[in-house]
Amino acid sequence: MNLELIRIIETADLEAAWAIRKEVFVVEQNCPEDIEWEFEEESIHYLASLNGKAVGTARWRQTENGIKLERFAVLMEARNKGVASALVQKLLDETNDQNLKRYLHAQLQAAPLYAKFGFKPHGPNFWEADIEHVKMVKE
Repeated sequence: MNLELIRIIETADLEAAWAIRKEVFVVEQNCPEDIEWEFEEESIHYLASLNGKAVGTARWRQTENGIKLERFAVLMEARNKGVASALVQKLLDETNDQNLKRYLHAQLQAAPLYAKFGFKPHGPNFWEADIEHVKMVKE
């Protein structure tokens, strides 16, 4: 199994990331498409490929609250193969020198993954796109 993670520079890679997000969030999870494409321009995007096929993506952006890690998406066929963990680690490595608080809005079923990287729940659960989330902050 060959897993490769890149910071997206090429348009074709960004389009591959968008296709993954559309499949996971819009089709599979029924998220409204209009909120899926917010903050694209100010975000730094990443693509994960498994054996040469684009299977995962994530991004980060700076907000008034720090660095927000978001839009972690892995195609169903590539889940439970370490892709999501590799993406979390990549974004943490890439933002480590920012000296800003790092946080994310985790879907509840994904919260244990982020907890493994030192993220802790912060505040009450909330609903976003009809999916229950919890804000998590990196300690």
